Amino acid sequence: MAMIPMEHGLMLAGILFSIGLVGLLVRRNIIFMLISIEIMLNAAGMAFVVAGAQWMQPDGQVMFMFILATAAAEVAVGLALLLQLYEKFKTLDVDAASNLRG
Repeated sequence: MAMIPMEHGLMLAGILFSIGLVGLLVRRNIIFMLISIEIMLNAAGMAFVVAGAQWMQPDGQVMFMFILATAAAEVAVGLALLLQLYEKFKTLDVDAASNLRG
């Protein structure tokens, strides 16, 4: 089985992280912001798996499992906040949340 070079895997993780970061900074819709955060978390997890595979250590896969658990918790809290914001403002625009200030 041919091994994929570590540089290629890390480059792909960097590209995915950049796409997620741009999506997080540009989009104003909460759903797209959550998706962008998920992309960034998966890119970080991919970097851990690639590094762990390169050094023949299972630590990268263990870290990826922690990242997946964190991502699942983030999505649960984010969707709960999204439902509350939509119920109050009838929009998913994050700028509407600025009205929550006292």
